[in-house]
Amino acid sequence: MATNSEDIAVLNRLIEATIDSVDGYDEAAKDVKNPQIRAIFQRRARERQAACASLQSQVKALGGQPQDEGTMLASMHRVFVNLRSAVRAGDLAVIDEVERGEDHIKAKYDDAISEAGLSTTSLAAVQHAYASVRSAHEEMSRLKHSLHQVHG
Repeated sequence: MATNSEDIAVLNRLIEATIDSVDGYDEAAKDVKNPQIRAIFQRRARERQAACASLQSQVKALGGQPQDEGTMLASMHRVFVNLRSAVRAGDLAVIDEVERGEDHIKAKYDDAISEAGLSTTSLAAVQHAYASVRSAHEEMSRLKHSLHQVHG
């Protein structure tokens, strides 16, 4: 069983990744031209923000200081994505990047659930947030594949 400090460390890593995901969805919503896809990205950003708030509450309940910023690596990645989007303009390019981000955050949650040995309450908070991650991952995969079929 993990100690509070171990739980807090794992939760804060997930919070960082989740904040990165919120930022990624916000950026993607700005870059995409299709209003239906923009609405999906905006909805997912709100869901991730709620998941983040839930994880931050768990860190506070454990007596810790929750993360409130994403990672520097994600900031650099967003600059790269923005440059690439300008060159490769199009919704499909944006969706490809969103799906890549979904793969990354899903892996972070998978690792936390399978390896961390979190306390029961922390594991429950992670699994609750993970439900949104899994759902978004599947939705982005379906969206990408449907657009690839349309654009051949």
